[in-house]
Amino acid sequence: MAKVDNLDLKILSELSDDAAISIPKLSKKIDVNTSVVYSRIKRLLKRKIIEKYTIEVNDKELGYTVKSFTGINIDSKQRDNVINGLFEINGVREISEVTGRFDILITMHAKNLAEMHRLISEGIGKIQGIIGSESFVEMKRRKKQTPYMVD
Repeated sequence: MAKVDNLDLKILSELSDDAAISIPKLSKKIDVNTSVVYSRIKRLLKRKIIEKYTIEVNDKELGYTVKSFTGINIDSKQRDNVINGLFEINGVREISEVTGRFDILITMHAKNLAEMHRLISEGIGKIQGIIGSESFVEMKRRKKQTPYMVD
């Protein structure tokens, strides 16, 4: 596990909240010299603690108003077939192999409930190797602002 200090955690928290923030603005916000912040970010990138900068797309503004999480049980001999089949479904965004009640959890987005029903019944339902599934439609989402604890 990589060693990080409180300054690294502050930088990571601020970048997690707004990856587009400029280094001078970030420096001012956390009250640390610009060159120090720049060198810390460079080091965090080199150590692969920061893997990439990204954006968060507002799916609802693009018309994707329904999000679901689907737990899937599979025939373990068909794992690769199932995963490849899931990635062929347009609405599938993430696939995680998990422990517990399900073997796989997927995140899907659709424009409406009818489309979500079609993705599940015609997409997931027809993949060879899936034993069963259970879907959960997201009703409301709450997100924690600062993901990293600073002592």
